[in-house]
Amino acid sequence: MTWRPQYRSSKFRHVFGKAASKESCYDGVPITRSVQDNHFCAVNPRFLAVITECAGGGAFLVLSLNHTGKVDPHQPRVSGHRGNVLDVKWNPFDDYCIASCSEDATVKVWEIPPYGMLKNLTVPRKELQGHSRRVGLIEWHPTANNILFSTAYDYQVDPTGFSGGGLNLDRTHHSDVVLSMSFNTDGSLLATTCRDKKVRLMEPRSGNLLQVCVCLNEQVCFVVVVVVLLLGNMKLLLTAGTSRYNDRQIALWDQDDLSEPLLQENLDGSSGVLFPFYDPDTHMLYLAGKGDGNIRYYEISSEKPYIHFLTEYRSHLPQKGMGKRHCCNILLLCFGFCLFFFPPDLARFRCHIVACTSARIQRKPRSDPLVLRCRGTSNLVASRGIQV
Repeated sequence: MTWRPQYRSSKFRHVFGKAASKESCYDGVPITRSVQDNHFCAVNPRFLAVITECAGGGAFLVLSLNHTGKVDPHQPRVSGHRGNVLDVKWNPFDDYCIASCSEDATVKVWEIPPYGMLKNLTVPRKELQGHSRRVGLIEWHPTANNILFSTAYDYQVDPTGFSGGGLNLDRTHHSDVVLSMSFNTDGSLLATTCRDKKVRLMEPRSGNLLQVCVCLNEQVCFVVVVVVLLLGNMKLLLTAGTSRYNDRQIALWDQDDLSEPLLQENLDGSSGVLFPFYDPDTHMLYLAGKGDGNIRYYEISSEKPYIHFLTEYRSHLPQKGMGKRHCCNILLLCFGFCLFFFPPDLARFRCHIVACTSARIQRKPRSDPLVLRCRGTSNLVASRGIQV
């Protein structure tokens, strides 16, 4: 009889996290004391943006990733808002373009100089005005260029194409404040969570409401659903919130049927908001919570039990905000042999190149993102499923 191991085989079983050294960290950053349930920071391959505490308006810092250490108290800032800045997001297709939203009911798009901030930036590239109350959350469209979604305390989700074109989204779907929103990989679906304890799945191009899930019934014991995340193209949806017994809880749903969850799991009794991060290339899920000192790693599969716990990173320092960087770290390796081909099971990686313009998105039902695949020797070939 052949012996078979009882554990599940995984390529990522031994993944681990390592804290950066003190020389690679930033010291003296006046992080905001806002209680808004946002990340408070955003990072791309060139810059790190952090919302700061200030008086007389809102501001945020833009720091170069190549210059770490102690931050000058008089470091130039982006300070064009009249109210506190609540969220910042980098343009996925332009490393020098960042959007911010504020309590002054505006969304502003900024152009960062190529060599970093040398003086205070007060004049935005574009100012978007469409809300009547403070704007709490912004999100870029994953495939279309220069389309930005914003949600405010006027219960509306407002899509804006600030370089021409745009979307006509029905704003009357929500009856309370929108807490979170997430796109799938090609941007054809938008999921939102609301303070009315409902998860909504809609089509952002037309504004049609596809499904509504009430997260407080006999099958689901969520009291508050804070975060929703569409898991790429796996047709799965993840929610994170609080149960009836004040436990932090995650649930996995079938994207085509939100009547009941596929899986529910209680994590702990902490009160911090959970923020999930998903890598569609490796199907790995990272769970980080405000005030926590640990980050959990999971692997997502399309078969039961769907979520597989791998390990976790532990630290004695609590975290206030989280952000992920969309790039690969290149390492120099030495091998004792050489192969002139690539294994066929290597994952295809997404490249952040515009797949559709804001003017064409109205005519196209969907546009798959560009991906890179290995072919031949060491060539990277860009491909996508649908041409635009």
